[in-house]
Amino acid sequence: MHTPLAMQTTADFLATVPLFSSLDPEELARFAELTREKAYPKGSVILFEDDPGDSLYLVREGRVKVVLVGEDGREVILGVLGVGEHFGELSLIDDQPRSAHVIAMEDAQLLVLRRDDFRRRVDANPAVAWAMLVELSRRLRRADGKIGGLVLLDVPGRIARLLLDFADESGGTTIEKPLTHQTIANMIGASRETVSRAMADFQENGWVNVERRTISLANRSALEQRAQVRV
Repeated sequence: MHTPLAMQTTADFLATVPLFSSLDPEELARFAELTREKAYPKGSVILFEDDPGDSLYLVREGRVKVVLVGEDGREVILGVLGVGEHFGELSLIDDQPRSAHVIAMEDAQLLVLRRDDFRRRVDANPAVAWAMLVELSRRLRRADGKIGGLVLLDVPGRIARLLLDFADESGGTTIEKPLTHQTIANMIGASRETVSRAMADFQENGWVNVERRTISLANRSALEQRAQVRV
């Protein structure tokens, strides 16, 4: 349960973000002073691919998606980010342009931290750099797992793996991020119709429960078995 935005100071919020949670209150206050808050309505583009990379963004309210768009307009979702998650950290390190589009899936409030300000605080407190390395390592491991799943699993297996990953992120059996069948399809490289058929099978088998777009895992072991590579 997240504290309402109006009741939570920026420093308190940063303390809940893994990238900053290891810092002491004084250092959190310094970072809080450097951030600025920006609002983005649902559907708006926050970043375009190839934009200059000069800031880190933290999701304070709402959800955003990180996407690649093909020449034919087809959208591939690389990730869905909710409260406490962030994007743009690679540009803080390598000064390269943005590698994907970021779009607000619903009305969103973001905290923005400029690269130069971030680097000055890292120079003053190397613990921030270590936290960044830990976070990047976590994301790289997740990306490796996702690539392996896309190559080796069939569509139902990819869906099972995706649902398990999202449930793990939520820390339970209920997926906190609302996922439409189209969003799932765009994340695993499948058609919406194929995803809908697989999800219907999962529900019929008693593996998942779906109520008002809230998905909960009813039989985790069955999903884990379905997410294994079949030889």
